Amino acid sequence: MVIDMQRAFQEKTEWHVPRFDEAAAAIAKLQETTALPPVYTRFVRDEAETGSWSAYYQRWNEMRLAPGAEEWDLAVPLPEGATVIDAPTFSKWGPELAAIIPEGERMVLTGVATDCCVLSTALAAVDAGRHVTVVSDACAGATDEAHEQALALMQMLSPMCETTTLADLLA
Repeated sequence: MVIDMQRAFQEKTEWHVPRFDEAAAAIAKLQETTALPPVYTRFVRDEAETGSWSAYYQRWNEMRLAPGAEEWDLAVPLPEGATVIDAPTFSKWGPELAAIIPEGERMVLTGVATDCCVLSTALAAVDAGRHVTVVSDACAGATDEAHEQALALMQMLSPMCETTTLADLLA
């Protein structure tokens, strides 16, 4: 799983993730070692902004972009056979992922932001009965501190959710 590796988080926007390119390099290395086609997700704003989303986008007004805006484009190469799932929510877990990852199976998570969409997706997948491994250096947060705090929170859910480095995962 590659969460939200989009231009909105790579470029100098309000949602810029400083270590985006480092995470992208680790994701590319991971993809070189697996034959399984990856699943990519994209955070794409719902123009309806229902419920609390309206207040959220009042806070982040610069990111009140149309669903077709180039900032929502993936900023990393899409491997052949990859699936792309769009969602207007932090968690990308839902029926589409549930159909791809059977209950009791392990999901390997990478992407941005560790402290938002990666964390939200991990928690929802664990609640749905999936094992989750978060590759710490194939993720990046809004800040290094937020990244580390999110990893610590997810590690507390072990053995349902575990964190590892790319080197340890590949060993």
